[in-house]
Amino acid sequence: MENNKKIILSGIQPTGVFTLGNYLGAVRSWKQMQEDYNCYYFIADLHSMTIHIDPQKRRQQTREAFALLLACGIDPEKSLVFVQSHNKCHAEMGWIMDCCSQFGELSRMTQFKDKSAKHPDNINAGLFTYPALMAGDILLYQADYVPVGADQTQHLEFTRDVATRFNHTYGEVFKLPEGYFPKAGARVMSLQDPTSKMSKSDTNPKATISILDDEKTILKKFKSAVTDSEACVRFDPEAKPGVSNLMTIYSAITGKTMEEIEAEFAGKGYGDFKAAVGQSVADELRPIRENFARLMEDRAYLEEEMRKGAERATYIANKTLTKVKKRVGLLLEK
Repeated sequence: MENNKKIILSGIQPTGVFTLGNYLGAVRSWKQMQEDYNCYYFIADLHSMTIHIDPQKRRQQTREAFALLLACGIDPEKSLVFVQSHNKCHAEMGWIMDCCSQFGELSRMTQFKDKSAKHPDNINAGLFTYPALMAGDILLYQADYVPVGADQTQHLEFTRDVATRFNHTYGEVFKLPEGYFPKAGARVMSLQDPTSKMSKSDTNPKATISILDDEKTILKKFKSAVTDSEACVRFDPEAKPGVSNLMTIYSAITGKTMEEIEAEFAGKGYGDFKAAVGQSVADELRPIRENFARLMEDRAYLEEEMRKGAERATYIANKTLTKVKKRVGLLLEK
């Protein structure tokens, strides 16, 4: 890694495989980002504990999420990739950030309200305080930028507020991170309800493409994708949401403009169009699926990369954590 590059940090929870929407909307750009920035990616397994998951499943999903990042082109020689719980600095920093966070601030977090409504039988303290852990994740690495969507903006503002409060109380330690707003990727909608965003939590298996779906499955799902009765490939999101969604996907993968796509399929039926879109997606995702399968077979390699990532992450994070401990008056080990 080059020291003169800005640092981008992003944590990904091990909660399942990316969808085609995740991939075209964000993940595909991560490979390029590591050429322009020092990218730090971690699997946020501590954050995943706010929801009850079978322990064996959590371990498996954590390993899969790590492999998936590498399969999508994240190079551990260029980027820092690690598992959050493998670096004990995160848990320590999380407690210190808890003590620098105000109860009122945390109670105003919209995600706490949303997740409490979804899991009324498990409104645990971690769910309430995890923005403080998230702040610790970011501040440990003196990140310049954090990629944020609309649902994460509030957490970044919270992080900046906590960092400002700490710096004011104990002296300058933390860099204030800024939001990273990449050029918008393709907004991919459900194949069965093109008015809704594609989501891995969708209960209809035909609605969502997983980036690990095989070619036969991908072609079958596109064949059953919702269109309309006009039998004309034309971009009109209001009147033709289904066709427009397929055109968006095809454009994102092939680089063709909407006009070029309309010309390519002029006079052809939706069958030909759906088959072409499905094949382009299958061809795009095949290397990822093959890389993932190869990585999951090589457990020794994955564990070695996790170990190296944790070692580097701990070295970087411990510099900040040591400063923080000194400032707050904790007695350091000799």
